[in-house]
Amino acid sequence: QVQLVESGGGLAQPGGSLELSCVASGFTFNNYGMMWGRQVPGKGLEWVAAIYNDGSVTTYGDSVKGRFTISRDNNKNTLYLQMNMLKPEDTALYICGRAKVRKPDYYDKTDYRGQGTQVIVSS
Repeated sequence: QVQLVESGGGLAQPGGSLELSCVASGFTFNNYGMMWGRQVPGKGLEWVAAIYNDGSVTTYGDSVKGRFTISRDNNKNTLYLQMNMLKPEDTALYICGRAKVRKPDYYDKTDYRGQGTQVIVSS
């Protein structure tokens, strides 16, 4: 079965960095676009980044553009999110998702999601 397992969350200071990982299994990873989203209690899930199945194109939401970088290693079935210049408003549960299409935009739909990894940005 499809599994997505995130890791790498934790506590970071404003202006700091964190790198998240998402290990995928149960499907042919390089056939699917992948996405990162985040959720704050009481608010809806916000998708913030997407990457094509072959890694050739990435797209970002305005809230993270220029600060976050999505990437993937198809040999390791792993998706990454490098987060730089972190802000307190980046505090959220970060979730990776498998896109329904090979070439997603950051706002596209997902069909599977992981459980998430918590990121807290605070001094």
